Amino acid sequence: MDLKDHIRQIPDFPKPGILFYDISPLLTHPGAWQATVDRLAEIVRPHHPTKLAAIESRGFLVAAPLALSLGVGFVMVRKRGKLPGETVPYEYALEYGTDTIEVQTDAIGAGDRVAVLDDLLATGGTLAATVELVRRRGARAVCAACIIELAFLAGRKRLDVPFDSLISYDS
Repeated sequence: MDLKDHIRQIPDFPKPGILFYDISPLLTHPGAWQATVDRLAEIVRPHHPTKLAAIESRGFLVAAPLALSLGVGFVMVRKRGKLPGETVPYEYALEYGTDTIEVQTDAIGAGDRVAVLDDLLATGGTLAATVELVRRRGARAVCAACIIELAFLAGRKRLDVPFDSLISYDS
């Protein structure tokens, strides 16, 4: 099954000049969605994670069923102020300014082997920040994976963990 057949490209969303890669058609097709989860499991399983850390919000859609499939824990990585309870923030640089992501204090700890998941890799900033946040919690970031990679933005160069994607766009 060619998963690209289930990705819709929407020009000028969310603003002019942006080409948005929409995974909604993939989610609505049970066979394509099952193939996606199965293929991601093939990528992540050899790294023997104990937890999957996913970046909000579409990363949650990717990692939650994958965590169940692999029999491991699921951790939400969110923007500042979105998680209840005590959290650990990590501020990282953007092209213009900074952003902050965080996890709950008890979500990741020493000894955890964490795979980082998102739906799409573009410039790699948020994925690289999540890898660093995992490390700052005393855990080992063992790999990262996405459904879609925008290879022309070279985001994987910012990652220092094994990375793979199911679909790559070169332009």
